[in-house]
Amino acid sequence: MTTPDENRSRRPGSDILRTAVRSNLGAMAWGTLLMGLYQAGETAFPIALGLIVEHTLRERSLPSLGLSIAALAVIITTVSLSWRFGMRVLQKANTTEAHRWRVRVAACGLQPVARDADLKSGEVLTIATEDADQTADIVEVVPMLISSMVSVLIAAFALSVADVRLGLLVLVGAVAILAVLSLMSRRIGSSTKEQQARVARAGAKVADLITGLRPLHGFGGNHAAFRSYRKVSTEAREQAVTVARVNGGYAGAALGLNAILASAVTLTAGWLAIDGQIGIGELVMAVGLAQFIMEPLKLFSDMPKYVMMARASAERMALVLSAPPVTAPGTERLTPGGDLEIDCVRYGSLQGVKFQVPAGGFTAIAAHQPRAAAELASVLAMSVPPDAYEGEVRVGGQRLAELSVESVREHILVNPYDGEVFAGTLRSNIDPSGTSRMVPEAVEASLLTDVVALHRQGLDYEVRDRGANLSGGQRQRLSLARALAADTDVLVLHDPTTAVDAVTEQLVARNIAELRRGRTTVVITSSPALLDAADRVLVLDGGTVTAQGPHRELLATDEAYRLAVTR
Repeated sequence: MTTPDENRSRRPGSDILRTAVRSNLGAMAWGTLLMGLYQAGETAFPIALGLIVEHTLRERSLPSLGLSIAALAVIITTVSLSWRFGMRVLQKANTTEAHRWRVRVAACGLQPVARDADLKSGEVLTIATEDADQTADIVEVVPMLISSMVSVLIAAFALSVADVRLGLLVLVGAVAILAVLSLMSRRIGSSTKEQQARVARAGAKVADLITGLRPLHGFGGNHAAFRSYRKVSTEAREQAVTVARVNGGYAGAALGLNAILASAVTLTAGWLAIDGQIGIGELVMAVGLAQFIMEPLKLFSDMPKYVMMARASAERMALVLSAPPVTAPGTERLTPGGDLEIDCVRYGSLQGVKFQVPAGGFTAIAAHQPRAAAELASVLAMSVPPDAYEGEVRVGGQRLAELSVESVREHILVNPYDGEVFAGTLRSNIDPSGTSRMVPEAVEASLLTDVVALHRQGLDYEVRDRGANLSGGQRQRLSLARALAADTDVLVLHDPTTAVDAVTEQLVARNIAELRRGRTTVVITSSPALLDAADRVLVLDGGTVTAQGPHRELLATDEAYRLAVTR
């Protein structure tokens, strides 16, 4: 159930478009002025031709002809410069505004507290790129719409001077065309919105497949995954074809209606000239305007389509920007050096888990069910909102729900078993902030020294996206080195050594215990080496803590534990 504050914070697509317009009023005003001048110059060209013909036929003077040519040169120069500078102003504003929205969407995704947008990372990526660009198009669309309207009005006025019926024909025809195309543009908006959603889902599927490509190959699921992606991609393709069909119908209707109006103006002007109601110069002007008016009319009739596309993209951006946070974090600061207490936590398969890790202690948790281990790690990492589970998590006697996210992140680190590796260098992966003083010790403790020594660049060795040029064990040790280099008061490691050999695992376990001495450390694992290095082992079975004690004591007294952890 949403609160009134959450409802007020929601931003529909129309609000986003209004914000984009308000942020660029100056640029849009200049762009409108320059593009209006361009359209006025374009309209003035056939008018000037008609006046020149009329004047030349009447005066038959060479100086008058030269003056007329100079006037045409001024019009052409005005058209050229106003288009050049007008488009420069509008496209700069468009590009800048698209950048702003991309940054805002990215900022939402990078906030400490996730938003309840129900979107996958691939969908958010599409929204942050394509939808941000199309939303920013409104900055360019509105001035173009106004300038094309200016040219239509100038053409209608000039034709009205020759004959009122010609001016009325242009005005009525333009309104009728706009009304018809506005109805058609609504379907374009809904079709485009659905296409963007399907493309985003296909992008999310690709991101998921790339992340899990190695495991998929391992158990032979790559063909099934490919078929799944092919289905999603086919749906996106079919919707794209539908959008192209609708756009084609719209463009064809716009061209056809514009051609009909231009033909009507030309034929009417010809009939009036034959009837002697307008002169030859006015006929030339009318025919020229009828041909010229095709361009602004096309531009004018295209605007509803672009407005609907921008509206559809803005609505999708609103899914991210207006999504409420999954939880409301507290505001209290965490006092460092405290213990970690789990008090009767019930979540998923966890059934009233209760234990305490003393400050400065090294505790291992042997979870017999992998799901319970993952859920416990999620609760400790604040990936699960406090109101989504029963019980409490306390650090130094302070409830986790009452602490600010920044304070928790500063003092507590939960390193997942599938720690992400980013494109960059080994150093930037180990110390992303560039402020850690523990990088050499972390590299040594995680036994990442062989990777550093293997390459001439050392810690500056370039790592590809997702660690594609590293083995599974190297990626895991890199993630562990990053966690150790953070040097937080409380460190929770979830299966940090599953991808390394037994000998390396033994050494890493001893190194972790040595490096983390005096600081609170929790390792969720079934590794005998890590369990043996811990001061105490908690056995998590059936969602509760069923036994605790030193690893070797549990091996001697607990048969279920011995069977679960002995390899």
